[in-house]
Amino acid sequence: MLKEKYEFEIFADYRQFYLQDENADFDSSENWTEQSTKDLLLVTPGTITVGTVRPMDVPVTIEIHDSEPTDDFALWEHINECSMNISSGKIVVAGCTEYFPDAARISVEAGNYRAKILYGDLDTLSEDGLDGDDKYKVILWRGEAVKPKVLKRRIEK
Repeated sequence: MLKEKYEFEIFADYRQFYLQDENADFDSSENWTEQSTKDLLLVTPGTITVGTVRPMDVPVTIEIHDSEPTDDFALWEHINECSMNISSGKIVVAGCTEYFPDAARISVEAGNYRAKILYGDLDTLSEDGLDGDDKYKVILWRGEAVKPKVLKRRIEK
């Protein structure tokens, strides 16, 4: 069941944004691989880096649930699942070039969280790749750690 919902417009410079434990110390710029780029996901201790299809302001919804959601995810083009530990009880939501102290924060109970990252309308980009109706949703709930995996892969046109 949905407990909390947050809506953001995040500047996805370098085609990415972070959900990061406030205590985590990580810079993803050197860790992207060909596979993580294809998966639109990079997971490191305390950080989920979500890849986007354009380097502009993108709409991001973050939902905190009390258990794993059972929604029908058929409308989403790409879906990833992973986990992260939030030892501080605060999740920082930011674009990679955002000034960290000013970034949005979401207070949660400290502990391990599972995440489903949903990617929608990825094929609505303009010819120059800067405009589009792409959207991103991250659903978090308390749960055991899992290895990152793609649950549904987008079919690129």
